[in-house]
Amino acid sequence: MNLQEMRYIVALDDTRHFGQAARACFISQPTLSSQIKKLEDYLGVALFDRSLKNVTPTAIGREIIASARLIVQESNHILELAQGSLNPMSRDVRLGVIPTLGPYFLPRILPWLHDTFPSLKLLLREEMTPHILADLANGRLDAGLLVLPLKDPALESIPLFVEPFFAAVPADHPLAEKAAININELAQAKLLLLEEGHCLRDQALDICQLERPENEEMRATSLETLRQMVALGYGVTLIPALAGDTPQDYRNRIRIIPLNASGASRTVGLVWRRRSYLDQTLVKLAEALKAQLPACVFAAA
Repeated sequence: MNLQEMRYIVALDDTRHFGQAARACFISQPTLSSQIKKLEDYLGVALFDRSLKNVTPTAIGREIIASARLIVQESNHILELAQGSLNPMSRDVRLGVIPTLGPYFLPRILPWLHDTFPSLKLLLREEMTPHILADLANGRLDAGLLVLPLKDPALESIPLFVEPFFAAVPADHPLAEKAAININELAQAKLLLLEEGHCLRDQALDICQLERPENEEMRATSLETLRQMVALGYGVTLIPALAGDTPQDYRNRIRIIPLNASGASRTVGLVWRRRSYLDQTLVKLAEALKAQLPACVFAAA
């Protein structure tokens, strides 16, 4: 039993497909299949159930693969520690970003990051917070841009910036002419929310001090859908500052208005696993991001 065989079973668990796993390991599919069968014969147990439509780990296979994944991660850790000591900003970083942040923050900073760290390659994945946290835990992601705080002792985090929230209301709404809107006024209006799983949904309910609605008529899948619903007059919502620039098509139909409330904001940070081999890289990345913040947010303490 060797490290390469562990990499093979981890790759097959990740892809659940022999061909894709073989390509990920840069070997032929017959070689991958024979090596995994050889390992199963050595262990005396089946690691994968091949009778199903998709290759699936057996019960004992899941436990063995979980241990193998940790060993593979530690071996990568050793290699990256050696390479990172030479140039911590010359490597790949698999970065998860929540959907209410990625489309509005990344276009502002990616060109600058590329110019500043040309050897740093960010492999981006847009996911909801629970999925990013799960993939941080299982090693499929190296870091995440998430809303803080997170109560997980297995994670490190550096706060980057505080992003205020604004009210988005239809142009013909009674609140549209106000210079600032109180939270109680917003809460009494028809508040539109994102679907379950978006952290912005929970933040909106907390800010407006509302209970979780049991029977919502409508839920949006994205901030842009929320914006369209507001433009059509279905209700009001909260918009993070980075997403506050209203597209030309909606500018006559939406008003973006400041909130007259303390704490109507969210703190965004860079998050990664403790003892990650990318510690040096991610600390430097966080420092760089804090030095290049957009004007509509302000640095976190």
